[in-house]
Formats: sequence, structure tokens, C-alpha cells
Amino acid sequence: MYPCHFSRPELSFSKTLSPPPSFSVELSLRQVPPALSPSLSHSRRRMGTSVQVTPLSGVYGESPLCYLVAIDGFNLLMDCGWNDLFDPSLLQPLSRVAKSVDAVLISHPDILHLGALPYARKHFGLSAPVYATEPVYRLGLLTMYDHYLSRRQISDFDMFTLDDIDAAFQNVIRLKYSQNYHLSENGEGIVIAPHVAGHLLGGTIWKITKDGEDVVYAVDFNHRKERHLNGTVLESFVRPAVLITDAYNALNNQVYKRQRDQEFIDAILRVLRADGTVLLPVDTAGRVLELILILEQYWAQQHLSFPIFFLTNVASSTVEYVKSFLEWMSDSIAKSFEHTRDNAFLLKYVTLIINKSDLENYAGVPKVVLTSMASLEVGFSHDIFVELATDAKNLVLFTERGQFGTLARMLQVDPPPKAVKVTMSKRVPLVGDELKAYEEEQEKIKKEEAVKKASIVKVEEVRAVSSHLSESTKGEPMVIDPASATASPKAASSHFRGQMDILIDGFTPPSTSVAPMFPFFENTAEWDDFGEVINPDDYVIQEEDSNHMVGNGKSLDAKPDEASVHLLLDSTPSKVMSHEMTVQVKCALLYMDFEGRSDGRSVKSIISHAAPLKLVLVHGSAEATEHLKMHCAKHVCPHVYAPQIEETIDVTSDLCAYKVQLSEKLMSNVLFRKMGENEISWMDSVAEKTNEKMLTLLPPPSAPPVHKSVLVGDLKLADFKQYLSTKGVQVEFAGGALKCGEHITVRKISDSSQKVFYTQNSMTAAVNFSCIVIVDLCCLHSGWDWSSTDYY
Repeated sequence: MYPCHFSRPELSFSKTLSPPPSFSVELSLRQVPPALSPSLSHSRRRMGTSVQVTPLSGVYGESPLCYLVAIDGFNLLMDCGWNDLFDPSLLQPLSRVAKSVDAVLISHPDILHLGALPYARKHFGLSAPVYATEPVYRLGLLTMYDHYLSRRQISDFDMFTLDDIDAAFQNVIRLKYSQNYHLSENGEGIVIAPHVAGHLLGGTIWKITKDGEDVVYAVDFNHRKERHLNGTVLESFVRPAVLITDAYNALNNQVYKRQRDQEFIDAILRVLRADGTVLLPVDTAGRVLELILILEQYWAQQHLSFPIFFLTNVASSTVEYVKSFLEWMSDSIAKSFEHTRDNAFLLKYVTLIINKSDLENYAGVPKVVLTSMASLEVGFSHDIFVELATDAKNLVLFTERGQFGTLARMLQVDPPPKAVKVTMSKRVPLVGDELKAYEEEQEKIKKEEAVKKASIVKVEEVRAVSSHLSESTKGEPMVIDPASATASPKAASSHFRGQMDILIDGFTPPSTSVAPMFPFFENTAEWDDFGEVINPDDYVIQEEDSNHMVGNGKSLDAKPDEASVHLLLDSTPSKVMSHEMTVQVKCALLYMDFEGRSDGRSVKSIISHAAPLKLVLVHGSAEATEHLKMHCAKHVCPHVYAPQIEETIDVTSDLCAYKVQLSEKLMSNVLFRKMGENEISWMDSVAEKTNEKMLTLLPPPSAPPVHKSVLVGDLKLADFKQYLSTKGVQVEFAGGALKCGEHITVRKISDSSQKVFYTQNSMTAAVNFSCIVIVDLCCLHSGWDWSSTDYY
């Protein structure tokens, strides 16, 4: 037995029904006792949860988010982002580790968080399972479709295809908020859970738990409650072992939400009433949803008639999906639907279009156009900007900071008047000699493919017939004339019952065969006393997944809008024509922060409230990152890291989890009290080392000290008054306190750490019957420091 002293740790312990003879719990120790140090040092290194963080992109800048987090050798890829420019050089660090990734966790459905998934799967061999919420999966898929279609309309984009996008998303494992998902195989013991992040629909804060320690990945969160989203739950996390968060907004402060919304509406109406057009470059299926609701609600309140258009390649599909995601939205939207059955996204004033030509009928009409892409690099926003930029009465209203190196960022940094060079591209059909040359080339390719395919088919058929005859007879083997391997076109085109005919010319039938027939397929159906055995599944009518249906009965199978795909995948031969032009930017440019991220003051407050043991800062400018790093090192925790790209930092916690077995002798002396569905008790013990992986708790050799009363949670004075009355105590309210008889007064006192009751004498004993009692482990020797132990 090792004489070690625990200075009154408060570890909550509860059990259901009666205690078993012996069972185990987990303790987290900050310091190994000297007596156990030689024998447990190796065990501690082995049993402790090892955590390493390696940024692959998105540090000391605004590049896409992508980070490798290794937990006990299990590699988790946190986000897999790209940018609107699709720059392959940004993915070089990812290419070196993609094959070693064991799981991918996606936090938000935009290009900066998941844009590289199809490319990494196709070119880097990233085959790990992907985890995301349902909205992140669905809206992320549409975002990738929109980006691909926008690129293909103006270039021969070949980074990935629609099939590559489908392949990357088809095996995504969808989780609900707060759902604990236990990983298997190499990830045994690791539990992942998505939590509300705000910012985008389905946006996720990932909580990863191993051996009682939490690693929290929280980027681009928003504490503010918005029209369609609730605020983040990050403030509810207390003392995670590691917190990985961003410094994107560390230097920015925001105006009040109501003031911002009013300024937004006022800016738009000023332009519309002056016969101008307002262009809002937006994302595909993210922050645009909040903007649509703002415009929809204000137009309904004021009965405005100015047309509003939402233009993307997948606009109608996006809104159809969003209609079915009400449970992922704010409480106000959910309650409104419960009471009135009105879906907030049954839009009356916003028109959904997928073709820019639909705007031609409104050429001279003041209007609002929300269209992708926010970067102005490609897509509808690029073309509409060029058309509107030369007229001073128009407005381009940016609601998010443009990505670095894009046209949007250039315009935001250097306001007009100015001249910018843009590249205008358009896909046009081939005509004349170009069309003739293309058709000849395609015909040649088709002939070569047909000959090759016919040869492969005939060889396979010959092998199949040879195998069938060899099994049906044990006579002489059939001799195949090699010349028969190349069939004539006439013979190759012959069919019988949907199967290719077998050429008899060149075959020498076995001497034992009698009237061979080709082709012949034997019926191998099973029979019983009642007839042919059938498979009931062949007669079951497959029902469509209700999760993929919306109120109007339309299917929500993931796909881009049919009209958009038809326009893009038209079989008419075409080519891309491009030319550069200089645009004189005379229209007004305005930026308003609708990014939906917590500002610098709020980020500091939330991090301070979470109080992580170790903090890793990512995704922010160098200035913002260093500012937040210095602040957190001074006010939050001493262990703050801001690694560079491909720099691996070890953030393994100095806590270590050990399994502790409660001996049968100890449990026999424990008195449990019924508390709801659980039974709880005080427990005093000494620790004894039984093997390298287990400590055993035994009864203490001497009487334990008297326990002070402890209250966990909150107890209302009204409830306490009722309880005291049942015990025969005369009690009444007086000046916000309970007056018990003539000499005792009970009142609440404020405490930053816990909620307690203050009393003037031994009446505290009565409180003990109504609170959760705490496990207390007391030993005989000092050496283990429990002053800042995490409580489980």
C-alpha cells in the first residue's frame, strides 16, 4: 500500500440501483506521487492521451482551413478547404498526409471548409470516412456543384468533375447535434460529437473525447442568435484539455445587430428609389440564407414591390433543401412553424432563377440581385458586376470580406473610382470547319472504341461458352479457332433474347455432345413442395426516404438543378472564347459585416469562459493571431500556441487518466441515498497499486474527517422553504430570505464558482438532504495536487 494523501478532491460519482461488488472509475491526476513515480512513469506515458496538431493550411493568414489532429496516433483531418481560385499549390501539405488520414470532420458547408474534398479524393488518395451534419452534407454538395458549373461555363475546368463530387460525398456519415459517435478499429475509445456553432446552417463545433479529456475544434462560430440560426454552445464547454479556435475576427468589433440590419436596408432602398440596381455577391448556400430572410421580412412588412432575385446554378435546389431543415434552425423559426405551419423559406418576394437571361426582362427595372460567387472571380456575379460597374447609380454591396487575391478583395481595399481589368469568357457552339474537324475526330474515336469494345466482348463470350461446355461434358475439350476472336460487324450486331449470339464457325464440338444449342441458359430456380421458391424482396415497393422529401412532395435527392445541368452538359460541340477588357468602376461599393462570426471582444470572452488547459490559434491574419495569442496567454491560460503550416505541436495534456477499482471491502461500508434515478454517497478511501494499469481503493485505516455540506446545482428558496416545512420547521419569507423561527435566517449569497446557501448555525445539515453529495478520497500522505483537478 502506498501512503498518499488526496487533499479533499471533489469527484462526482453516481450509480444506478445497488452497487456491484467491485467496479472501476477514472481519475485524472496532475502529478504522479513520488512513491509511485518510478513504477507508474512508463504507464502514464502509455495511458495518457497524446494530442498533436499540424496545420496544413489556414494559419497566419486567411487561406482555407485544413488541420491534422492526431489523437493517440489516430489522424483526424479537421476540415478540407480550398478557395475560389482553386490554387493547387495550397494543397501540397495535404497531399503529403492524405493517405494517412483516418477520418475527416467537416465544420461548415462552404468552399473554405470542404472545397478540396473531391480533388483530394481523386488525386491524393484521401479515402477516409467523412463526418458532418445533414445540412453541411447537403448544402456542401450543392456548393461544390455550383462552383463546378460556374467554372465549366467559362473554361475547360478539369480539377474535378460532377462524378468526383458525388464520389467524395456519397459516403459521408451524417450526425445530429450532440450525438456521440464512437469510432471503431484504430479509433477505438475516441468519441466525436457535433455541436451548434452558428455562422452557417448545420455549422459544427467538434468535440473529440478520449480517456475523459476533450479536444474541441471551434472555428467560425457565432454567439449571436440570428433569424435562422441559434448561437453557439461553445460557452457551455468548461475546461477542455485542448481548444483549437480561430483568430479571424480578433481585431474586429461589430455594431449592434438591429442597427446593422437597418443600415443594410436603408442602403439598398436609397439605390432602388434612385432607379439603381443592387448586386449582392454571396455564397451558394450559407450566409445568403440570412440575407434572404432579412429582405423577405422587410419587403413583407413595408409591402415593397422592387423585385428580388436569387441567382445561382442551384438556387431552387438550395431553397428546397433548406425548407426541410427547420429543426436545425433557430428556436423562433421552429416555434413559428409549430404554431402556424408557415415555413420561413416559402419565399413570396424573392424569385429563384438559375439563368442570367431571366434578368433580361428586368433590364431597366430597379432590383436586388443576390448571386454567387462572392469573390467576383467567376460565375453570375462576375458578369453582372461588369454590366453594373459603369453606372454610378448602381451599388455592389459586399456582405463578407473577399478572399485574398480575388477581384472582390481588390475592390474592397481600393474603392472607386478606378479601372480594373477583367477577363470575359463564354462558351459558344462550334461552326464551320471547326465543327467539321471536331465531328471527324469524334467519329474516329468512336470507331476505335467500338472495335476495342467488340473485341473484348467476343473474347469474354468465348470464354464463357468454353467454361459452360467444359462443365456440362467431360468429353474432348472444345477447340477454338483463333480467327473467331475477331467477329464481323454483321455477326457482332446479331442478338438473341437480349444476349449476344455465339459464333459457331470455327468451333469443333466434342464427340460426346448431341445437338448443341447456343445460347442456352439453364433455369437454376429453387423448388419446394409448394412450387418455385420466391424472394419476397422482389415484390416489395420501395418507399422513398422521408428525410429527402419536402412539404410539396418533391424528392430531395442531391443533384444540381436539372435546367442548369442541361445547359452545361449540352452535347452540342462548343469552345470557350475569352478576352480581356478594362472596366471603369463608377458604381458605389459598400461593405457590411454579415459574415456571422463572433467579434473580437466576444471571442475573448468565450475563450475565457471555456478556460481551456491548452489553446491553439489558427486562421487569422498575423496581426490578429499575435494579438489574441498575447491576450489569452495573459488572461486565459499560459499554454497558447500559434503554429506555422506543417509545424507539429504537441499539446498532450499533463493530465493522465487511470482506472481505479473500488474494492468490495470499500463498497460494503458505503451508504447510498436515493436521488431521483440515481443513488449517491460520500466515499473515503486509500489507494493501493495492484498493477501497472490499475489502482485499487480500500477503506481508510482511520476515521475520515467530517464532511462539509456541498450543494451542486441550484436550489430555489421556495423549494427549500417547502422542504423545511415538511420537517416541522416554522419558516417564512422576509426581505428575500427565509426566516426559520426566531434566531435563524437563510439566504442565497453570490459566488462566482458555485451556488451555495448561507446559514447562521447548524441548519446547514438540512441542506445536505437535498443536494448531490460528493465523492471524497482521503489518504494519509501528501504528494498529489488536486487543487486544479478537472471534475468528471
